[in-house]
Amino acid sequence: MGEPHNPLCIFTLLILFQIAFSWNEQANVPTPPLPILPLPSYSQLKWQQKEIIMFIHFGVNTFTGSEWGTGHESPSIFNPTGLDANQWADAAAQAGTSLMILTAKHHDGFCLWPSKYTDHSVIGSPWKNGHGDVVQEFVNAAKARGIDAGLYLSPWDRHDPRYGHAQLQELLNRYGDVREIWFDGAKGSNAPNMTYYFDDWFSMVKELQRTINIFSDAGPDVRWVGNEKGFAGTTSWSTINRTSLSIGNASLVHYLNTGDPKGTHWLPAECDVSIRTGWFWHKTQAPKKLRKLLEIYYKSVGRNCVLLLNVPPNSTGLISESDVQRLSEFRKAINAVFSSNLAGKCSIEASSQRGGENGGFGPKNVLDDNHLWTYWAPSEDQKENYWIELRVRSGKIKFNVIRIQEAIGLGQRVEKHEIYVDGTKVADGTTIGYKRLHRLEMGVVDAFSVRIKIVKAKGTPLISSIGLHYDPFWKPKGEVASQRVH
Repeated sequence: MGEPHNPLCIFTLLILFQIAFSWNEQANVPTPPLPILPLPSYSQLKWQQKEIIMFIHFGVNTFTGSEWGTGHESPSIFNPTGLDANQWADAAAQAGTSLMILTAKHHDGFCLWPSKYTDHSVIGSPWKNGHGDVVQEFVNAAKARGIDAGLYLSPWDRHDPRYGHAQLQELLNRYGDVREIWFDGAKGSNAPNMTYYFDDWFSMVKELQRTINIFSDAGPDVRWVGNEKGFAGTTSWSTINRTSLSIGNASLVHYLNTGDPKGTHWLPAECDVSIRTGWFWHKTQAPKKLRKLLEIYYKSVGRNCVLLLNVPPNSTGLISESDVQRLSEFRKAINAVFSSNLAGKCSIEASSQRGGENGGFGPKNVLDDNHLWTYWAPSEDQKENYWIELRVRSGKIKFNVIRIQEAIGLGQRVEKHEIYVDGTKVADGTTIGYKRLHRLEMGVVDAFSVRIKIVKAKGTPLISSIGLHYDPFWKPKGEVASQRVH
């Protein structure tokens, strides 16, 4: 008869088996797909998630009725006796925006802060007896409401021929964290052909503010969309070749509008447009209709961009009540459409999934609240015919908007996609990016299933979120009532 088993040895063996099994288990856990370069920075991702941000055009033009001032205006005309930056920030908060950008200096050269480097500023105005500082009041109001502050500084200065490097230092040193600096490439046709030393400006900005995004025609963090209508291209890449861009070059607007699938830089587009016809407040103008603002939303945010909506204060120094009201309506309309995701009533299947059923990359990831870092990834063995399908668990659902989002933290990939409702193609498109919104041209559908096919992609497509939504404001031409797709 042998010796009795040593309990300590058995325990040790069990632990070793457990560790070995654990290692084996970990070895079988699928790794995430490799990223496809270029990739967004942390600051660019935070900016993209804001979706709608607000522009504040305010200055001497507000009092002269101009859009481009001459630079010879007397500072004495600037006297917004009722100025209340808290009212601006309240309007922004009510509109659901988390970043406001103020025109600290427009082309006329008038500075909304007491700059030491010019005689053309609030110091020479009767407002607060020359002791006021619009930029400080703006920053304080935004900060109090948890809204990020951004500043616009025009390189073209019609009052002072100097480039304004010192003024840029003032703004970035004096007013705390600035999340976006906006450099306008515009200048008059008869103005000197200045290069503005933009590279020097960009270096200085990054030295003074590490988490800032720089906007210009050529980035380096955010690019212009190529028009002032607020519309991105139906193809909209966040990638582009910066070396192909130059500031103020009108021949590049199409390239800026669409981006480049082979782009070497992550440089997403910002769609700037005013709530009124002009950028500055004019008494005769009124805000755009809600229907028009929603169209802009679908063609900017719904095409992988951020919407920069200008809301100009009036000569009293307040945002007009009609504009505040329209902003509120706009936000309520967006919430009404997108606060409910009808896809939650569906089961979901896909052509394949990375790592198998328990790999962590299944299609259910597209229905959670994380629209960046959880996603459906097809099997690495699948090279084409990717699809993901939503099927209503019971009955049918009515919707007229389909939302698709990519996991852009690992790169933008989808080049072509198609959408089928109950087997009939209802929409198609090229890029998706952070967010793609399809308003169905046939109007409301009453359906059992939705299948999204990824027809072409750079590498493995990664879909982070899908939504089915009902937009009560969308009435395409010819739509009489809800209809089912046959």
